[in-house]
Amino acid sequence: TVEDSIAILRGLKSRYEAHHGVQITDDALISAVMLSKRYITDRFLPDKAIDLVDEACARTRMQIDSVPEPLDECNRKIMQLQIERVSLKNDTSDSAKKRVQEMNKEEAELKEKRDQLTLQWQNQKAVLAKAKQLQESLDKADLDLEKAKADADYEQAAKLQYSVIPGLKKEIETAKNKASDGLLSEVVTSNSIAQVVSQATGIPVDRMTQSESQRVLGLKAALEKRVIGQDQAIERVYDCILRSRAGIQDPSRPIGSFLFLGPTGVGKTEVAKALAANLFDDESQMVRIDMSEYMEKYSVSRLIGAAPGYVGYEEGGQLTEAVRRKPYSVVLLDEIEKAHPDVFNILLQILDDGRLTDGKGRTVDFRNTIIIMTSNLGSEYLLKGVDKENVENVQKLLKATFKPEFLNRIDDILYFNPLTDSVIDKIVIKFLDQLKDRMLNRENGPIEITYTDAAVKLIHKLAYDPAYGARPIRRFIQDHVETPLAAKIVENIVTKKAVIDANDAGEIVISGN
Repeated sequence: TVEDSIAILRGLKSRYEAHHGVQITDDALISAVMLSKRYITDRFLPDKAIDLVDEACARTRMQIDSVPEPLDECNRKIMQLQIERVSLKNDTSDSAKKRVQEMNKEEAELKEKRDQLTLQWQNQKAVLAKAKQLQESLDKADLDLEKAKADADYEQAAKLQYSVIPGLKKEIETAKNKASDGLLSEVVTSNSIAQVVSQATGIPVDRMTQSESQRVLGLKAALEKRVIGQDQAIERVYDCILRSRAGIQDPSRPIGSFLFLGPTGVGKTEVAKALAANLFDDESQMVRIDMSEYMEKYSVSRLIGAAPGYVGYEEGGQLTEAVRRKPYSVVLLDEIEKAHPDVFNILLQILDDGRLTDGKGRTVDFRNTIIIMTSNLGSEYLLKGVDKENVENVQKLLKATFKPEFLNRIDDILYFNPLTDSVIDKIVIKFLDQLKDRMLNRENGPIEITYTDAAVKLIHKLAYDPAYGARPIRRFIQDHVETPLAAKIVENIVTKKAVIDANDAGEIVISGN
């Protein structure tokens, strides 16, 4: 259990501190157990937590023995300046001479900074080395004390217990306090553990250290901001995840399983991407599989991997291998109605037991995934609106297409609304705001973008097609706004500000200065 693992790590703490010559905080031990339990699912506690602590200690020790990052960066800048100065040696132009003077001044400043950092590093390194020697002496004194007690040498035991050991402890504390403010640190913290896990999983450290409650509480607002016009579907997804995180839902099943129904381009896939980004740290934490590729009976083996002796056995399954590598992820199964009936037998096991055995006999854990299946089934009804009559027609189609045992195992079937005029305007504004942000953070200098209501209405009118949803809007903005804007920037017509507007001829026009 988690508690047992923490207790074992606390027992091993002094040995790892002595071996690596570092200090380990209790928070680091707890983080090692909690983060390894969450992110390293193909191994067991306490083994994986012990390995995390060992690697974090080794990294900390290595950083002490290596050149500190600020000093290394300083050396690199000096080297770059020297290379650049050599390249300008034969250039006699005024601009080259001016640049050489600037480089000489910059190099002198960097060298002064480097000398200060080097002195600080060497002094701190010497203090840490002394602290390590004192710690070794303390460990030896503790052993001598136990031996003196066992040999009934009470005079030696008293000397060690009341004079030598307290003196060594005081010296160690003084040395560590002296070394605490500087370039080096010999303390292994929870952040040190998170960095080791981050390197193994690719998940950013700041997202990893964020509490689960913070993520879930901010999830609904984040989804509504990103996916416009589907508040009811988002509410039901959020409720299901809230139940799971509160421990109310069956822990042996996935966090949530949903069937998203609606016409194309209304936000079904975008909800899945937003969930991956906000709940699992990154959009890349989404396993996307197009079920139209699994229409044949033999294609089932591609999901879980070929059996031993067959071609592709070593590669693993597309679904099982992806989830084994990313156990905390959103699994998006696009166009689920096109899959072969045998695929649904695989899905039944995932939805019911939260696990699946691959072609190599390994059990893959799906309990930390969100399963989202999308379908355009009945979209001709849902285009008219999500009312009682249309939903009943779609439900008849569902019952005719899918087996009852499959539908019963899904947590929720969500019907996505067709996009209204006001929603489409908001989507256009969202895409234009994204363009504004990109232009403000432009590498070649910011350009302030503004747009008129007339431009928003015209883009809505020209770009939106009910048959394709919001997808053509992005393409229209790329072709009729971004491309002309790019041309004006290259021609230096737009340098600081640009206005996106509509003219009387029904065209998007861009003006600026």
